[in-house]
Amino acid sequence: MCLNRMNIMKKEEKDMSKEKVVILGAGYAGLRSLKEIQKKNLNVDITLVNKNDYHYEATYLHEVASGAQPPKKICYPVKDVVDPKQTTFIQDTVEVINKDQKTVTLANNGDIDYDYLVVALGFESETFGIKGAAENGLEMVDIPSALAIDRHINEQFAKYNETKDESYLSIVVCGAGFTSIEFLGEITDQLPRLVSQYQVPADKIQLTCIEAMPTLLPMFPEKLTKYGIDKLVERGVNFKIGAPIQEVTKDEVVYKAGDKNESVKAKTIVWTTGVRGSSVIGRSGFDERRGRVVVEKDLTIAGYPEIFMIGDVSAVMDEEIGRPIPGTAQLALKQGDTVAENLEAKLNGKETKAFTFKSLGTVASIGNKEAIGEVMGSYLKGYPASAMKKVIADRSLLKTGGVKAVVSKGRFDLYH
Repeated sequence: MCLNRMNIMKKEEKDMSKEKVVILGAGYAGLRSLKEIQKKNLNVDITLVNKNDYHYEATYLHEVASGAQPPKKICYPVKDVVDPKQTTFIQDTVEVINKDQKTVTLANNGDIDYDYLVVALGFESETFGIKGAAENGLEMVDIPSALAIDRHINEQFAKYNETKDESYLSIVVCGAGFTSIEFLGEITDQLPRLVSQYQVPADKIQLTCIEAMPTLLPMFPEKLTKYGIDKLVERGVNFKIGAPIQEVTKDEVVYKAGDKNESVKAKTIVWTTGVRGSSVIGRSGFDERRGRVVVEKDLTIAGYPEIFMIGDVSAVMDEEIGRPIPGTAQLALKQGDTVAENLEAKLNGKETKAFTFKSLGTVASIGNKEAIGEVMGSYLKGYPASAMKKVIADRSLLKTGGVKAVVSKGRFDLYH
């Protein structure tokens, strides 16, 4: 019998009188929920399930993918947050949520039951059904996939000297959202190192970003967006806008240009067109769209008041515009706070409160020393925005991992 399973059985025997709270996922939303629930010292038996024994800062995967940072810089152990007196941690993969039976099926530990469930399972890459995208595009969704991009780029640059085929020095980034822009910022910072390491001609390197929409970074004012994009263009990035991707092969991206198809040759194709919520959500029979469930005002699910759905698998409607609030780490952290408060209310037979959210702003990095952003109504660009991005990262670390995470993983190079 699996050791984790034995621990679960022992805990069940010991704490039969306590309500069982199960948290699925140790990302921003899941860990923040755990941290706040533990802080309340509720009379509950908590189980945290995560496929890895570490938490990673998903908003900084682009740094690992570009080779700018090692994985350890954006990771810390889950056990640093777990209070063993209150919480059992199970490292396992969630297969399905059996919502009518109030159990969760795990790949290695079978079924575990719950009285209250917090679903914070995170995101997956979205291909939108584009031919060849899943097979030939390099996704950036976790530490292994980010490392795979870095390794792949290095391998292609090394092969150029063997073949002199310029497609080995060609990198295509599919999509021009936050992740794409931040990756382009970091990889352009890393090009001098790659040129020196592999002795390849800098003027032969080709960076192309292909985006279906006619505008870039629409969440920012036009002047800020122009500043950021101009910086990337100065560094050699070629943007193809209003160009829906038609097909991805192992060394070519085909896109629509007006009424005809054109293509770019590349041995490195990074797929960052968008994400969806975990496929576990659809597999479990929830009413979902792209892996996300529209939640009730208190972050529970219609018909299942014992299930909280947060983070990338939730859709929180903005009633003013009738659309979901864009998913961000900031939103996920705030959801974690509300889950802890509403769980306490339910346990005490009190009324839950509606989730409210007001964004404090957002910042997109363009490498280590440049960024653009809007923070509490103020617009920033260049170094000030870059420094603010690092302050935000440290705040996020504090909210999920506490002081220890900030001290060991914090961004303190504000002055470069």
